[in-house]
Amino acid sequence: MEQVRRANKKPLLVIGILSGLIFLSFFISLNTGVSRIAPLDVIKTLAGFGTEKEQLVLFEFRLPRVVIALLIGAGLAVSGAILQGVSQNGLADPGILGINAGAGCAVVLFIFFFQGSAASLSQFSIFVIPFFALLGAFLAALLIYVLAWKKGVAPVRLILVGIGINAAFSAALIIFQLKMTPHDFMQAAIWLAGSIWGTSWSYVWAVLPWIVLLIPFAVYKARYLNVLNLGDQVATGLGVTVEKERGILLFLAVALAGACVAFGGGIAFLGLVAPHLARRLVGPKHEVLIPASALMGALLLLTADTIGRHLLAPSEIPVGLVVSILGAPYFIYLLMKTN
Repeated sequence: MEQVRRANKKPLLVIGILSGLIFLSFFISLNTGVSRIAPLDVIKTLAGFGTEKEQLVLFEFRLPRVVIALLIGAGLAVSGAILQGVSQNGLADPGILGINAGAGCAVVLFIFFFQGSAASLSQFSIFVIPFFALLGAFLAALLIYVLAWKKGVAPVRLILVGIGINAAFSAALIIFQLKMTPHDFMQAAIWLAGSIWGTSWSYVWAVLPWIVLLIPFAVYKARYLNVLNLGDQVATGLGVTVEKERGILLFLAVALAGACVAFGGGIAFLGLVAPHLARRLVGPKHEVLIPASALMGALLLLTADTIGRHLLAPSEIPVGLVVSILGAPYFIYLLMKTN
């Protein structure tokens, strides 16, 4: 009985610790930068008693970027957790399956054909880009699903087809990048490496609805992920419409990944690493795994963005490269551990 009580308390404890670490990272990120603001002054500025310069730096530059990093980190991590549950494969990730590449390809095409320059995105374009990213992500997901279909979708076939789709979209991206001007080519390359390039409140309002609506819906659907992990035959025996629920869950994962890629570029490994770390802490039940993954992803991306901004200051390392440096060794470890 005591063990059961401890097991029930552990997820709440983990979620509390992750929330505390995010709060700490939040203040460190606001405190550090080319123009440093002392922790006490950060609190005073947030309360409305800072100088004009501190308010400008904090509210117009750092705070929007921190919020976007938290939202994108949470979205990519939950997308990865859903894909790993649907595919029943711990190596599944929106980046590895080609969903990020599909979304990125659509955004690059939008900039290439309609916008003219990645540096001159209008307010209207900021809200249009997520829809183009979603179109690309859904096209990639549709191709994966159709090509993997053979009297149903086997998890292993889903992963292998996804790797192929990822290679195809990556090749298309290179072709269109080569047709860009040198300036746009460099900007697209940095963005595709993973870069939080939108640092105004307009970008926050553009990505916020996707995360706020889709993550709670993913938590609501968590029970179906638990059943799907028992295998298709068992799930069918328990009365679950397997293909319908799998399709809804894939839709959720793709929509989250597409919206995040629109503002964070091709951030690899985050959707892979965050759910794995969360699973080690709270176990496999998706009712707690999904919220824990969201917090873990938000913490990792905010920390990586803070490191990327300050390690070689005043130059900036794309956050996707920092995440890859941290996540690649863990991916290799998983590959070695998996038969």
